[in-house]
Parts: sequence; structure tokens; C-alpha cells
Amino acid sequence: MQDDGLQNKTSPFLVPSLFIVIIWGIYIVEIKYGFNLNKYGVFPRTLKGLRGILFTHFLHSNTSHLFNNSIPLFVLLSSLFYFYRNIAFKILLIGGLLTGFTTWAIARDSYHIGASGIVYLVFSFVFFSGIIRKHYRLVALSLIVIFLYGSMIWYVFPIKDGMSWEGHLSGFVVGLILAFIYRKNGLVKKEYEFSKTDFDLLFDEQGNLIQPEYPEESDATMKE
Repeated sequence: MQDDGLQNKTSPFLVPSLFIVIIWGIYIVEIKYGFNLNKYGVFPRTLKGLRGILFTHFLHSNTSHLFNNSIPLFVLLSSLFYFYRNIAFKILLIGGLLTGFTTWAIARDSYHIGASGIVYLVFSFVFFSGIIRKHYRLVALSLIVIFLYGSMIWYVFPIKDGMSWEGHLSGFVVGLILAFIYRKNGLVKKEYEFSKTDFDLLFDEQGNLIQPEYPEESDATMKE
């Protein structure tokens, strides 16, 4: 029996699996029919480039790029939909749009594509949510996430040519902001509430023993 709001009516793997199927499906169609959909990615600070805010997360440049995103994307999204079921769609949709827009606003003049922004978004949200909420399960999840994918943090800096570090940074910052905004939604640490027992009722607020009151003896006591 699950508790703490972790009961799931739908599988936490459904949306992650669907996301993976879609991005692989799009890539296969590109290869099979010779399409190049990179032009539908984010191109910073142009009206035409705004459409990339919607499409960028579903486009990839090559098989290696797609494969490298698929595994962490599935793991992190599954964690999101299991531990944060009530707000998972909000985080994914709002976070995805904000990540795309931030990339559009700050990135270099080039087409920016790939689900890496979503990967960094969910990584950041899951990690910081556990720390902020101080719930033992979520803190444990945060430690697991940082153990598995902690090295990703270096790629929010421009250390590798041809990689959209701006998209990574955008996702990471947006995830942190959403973790703070939604810190009181979903699974949170419950404050301990002290409940009084019969023994506690024997003492007043200062801790002094309350003397029991006895009825006074009547003058008209019957004697044998």
C-alpha cells in the first residue's frame, strides 16, 4: 500500500515512453524521407525562430544526439511522473515552453534543437525540489539523480563546440525556479503535530502537577 500521495492511477512510465516514441519517430521519418527539420528549431531573437519554442525538444541532429538524450529523459521523466504526479504535466509543459523561450532570448545565432533542455529542466526540478521540501524520499531521489547525472552540470557552460549550452542552462534555471514556485504542491514534509494524552492532562501549561479537586465533606454525615 503506497502512502504520502504516491498512489498512481496511471503508470509513471506512460508519458516518458510516449515522449521517447515521438522523438524517435520524428527522427526516423527525417532519415527515411530525407527531411531536415532543423529549421524548426529555436533561432534566437527572430519571429520565425519563435516556432522553435514548440518544436525544438522533438528534433535531433543525429542518432548519437538522440540516444544520449533518450535514456536520461526516460529516467528523469519517470521520476517526475511518479513522485510529482499532481504537477508533472505543469512542469513539463510550462517548463518546456519557458526553456525554449529562454533559449530564444539568450542563445547564439544558430538553430538550437534537442530534448536536452527538457533533460536539464527535469534534472534541476527533481534535484532542487527534494532539497527544498526536505522530504526523506525526495532527498534520497535527489541524491540518486545527482549520482547518476551530476556530471551534466558542466554542460551548462560553453565547454564543447557544437553543443547548445544555452539550452542546457535555460532548462536548469527554469527547473530551479519551478522547484521553488511549486515547493508546496505534491509530496511535502509533514510537520509533527503534538497530541495530548491523558497523562499530559495532569499538568498545566507550566508543567506543574494539577492537584485533583475533592468534594467537601458534608456536615450532615450519617453515622452508625
